[in-house]
Amino acid sequence: MSEAIPRHVLCVLGSGLGLSEMEQIATGFGGFVLDREYSEAEPDPQMPEAFEACMAAASFDESDWAAVESHDTVGYLLSAPMMRELAADTSRRLLAATAALLRSGAAAVKNESSGITHGRARWLALADRAADAKDEDLASALVNAWVKRPIYDGEVLYSCGMHLLGAPEVEIEVDEEQLTGEGVSDLVAQLDTLAIYLLTDPRAEEIEDGAGYRMTEDAPRRLLRTGMCDRYDEDDLFFNPYGYVRLTQPQ
Repeated sequence: MSEAIPRHVLCVLGSGLGLSEMEQIATGFGGFVLDREYSEAEPDPQMPEAFEACMAAASFDESDWAAVESHDTVGYLLSAPMMRELAADTSRRLLAATAALLRSGAAAVKNESSGITHGRARWLALADRAADAKDEDLASALVNAWVKRPIYDGEVLYSCGMHLLGAPEVEIEVDEEQLTGEGVSDLVAQLDTLAIYLLTDPRAEEIEDGAGYRMTEDAPRRLLRTGMCDRYDEDDLFFNPYGYVRLTQPQ
């Protein structure tokens, strides 16, 4: 097991919302501080491109893009390095802080630790959904908020961001012919089912390489393959010290 400890790095664009105000709002949710070395009280012309690379197209509308274009402040909020058992709660609190920032003048928000962003309406909906949720409902909201997926490397679809919830990344083997619109949606649903299993089922902590797994009781049997994170260096914000769990093709 790697000794790297994950942390959230949240990029917050302000429009009339200053750095001190950002920090004050975030501090109210416990354990989040402003990185004053990299935060700037001025716009960054690279932000539209940076947000586009974080899957903005999935939920941004014209007003979201306009907000990014018109920002006047760039703040970076940091969580403390998260021990595994505290990660999900920290991520839940940060989601609530994100909603509070957006309601107080933040223009847009993206997570540097998983490379994901959402439009304002989706951030607020996810925060509302997570506020009173428990168990699988909470896990689903947090996965949707913080985990970037699907990413394709030519052989598997995989996630980035499960380390922020204290769990391995999820992967699934695919054939090229599966990568149609409907096929990708089904594959993402399978990734999400596996992710929620890892976050909520106590048996997930004992998964061994080659263990059998069924998506549902009557689904074909598959094997789960486990391994260490080799996509990113240990000092990369994307690095997952808990490795990955890969879902194989049906047996």
